[in-house]
Amino acid sequence: MDTLNVIKSLAESLGADYFGIADLTEARNFILMQGGPEIAQYPTGVTMGIALLDPLVELLPDRGKNGGGALYRHHAYDVVNAALDQIALQVANRIQREGYRALPVAASRRTDEARICGPFSHKLAAHLAGLGWIGRSCLLITPDHGPRVRWVTVLTDAPLAATGSPMKSRCGNCTECVTACPVQAFTGRVFDENEPREARFDAPACDHFFREEEKRTGIAVCGMCLWACPFGRVKQK
Repeated sequence: MDTLNVIKSLAESLGADYFGIADLTEARNFILMQGGPEIAQYPTGVTMGIALLDPLVELLPDRGKNGGGALYRHHAYDVVNAALDQIALQVANRIQREGYRALPVAASRRTDEARICGPFSHKLAAHLAGLGWIGRSCLLITPDHGPRVRWVTVLTDAPLAATGSPMKSRCGNCTECVTACPVQAFTGRVFDENEPREARFDAPACDHFFREEEKRTGIAVCGMCLWACPFGRVKQK
């Protein structure tokens, strides 16, 4: 079995719902600017995702009642991110045993407080691998689960062919995520790779809201843009 099939089978056996390979070479300048040369040196990204449980996401509109916010934060954030980190570590170990370099990037770990970001964009890798498009919420939108997926990436120099290409936006005229945001952090602009994030998203406003929620309730939870997306809700029963 070749390396691609080995790591795909491993990721799926560990609980990954999504798997893809992204060619990162076209985005190297962006990756270099965000994460530096240590991150940008890898030409390929192995992207993996776990879909969130719908009943947990449906707690978000009333997250302040009956411990809904705490349940969501635990199972749909902390537990899922930990699971993704474990998948990434084992996939990276397997790639290394195959004779290549591999760097797992934490599913959710801020490394730059000023820019409010981590060292690498997981949604960029998933987008380049053809698993979805970037919506007005600046989240990766999948056709079947919408934005209700968390992601992790393993960067590598293994000679893995891309499994797809970026999807075109299917948001149309929908602005549900823009309307749902409690602090109007989204401008409603369609994703454009040549525009800075600030053209679409006020990250400081979002971050400030999370901090205030944590002071008020003890739990930093919102997720209304994720909850509102029709692509995550159309198949619910």
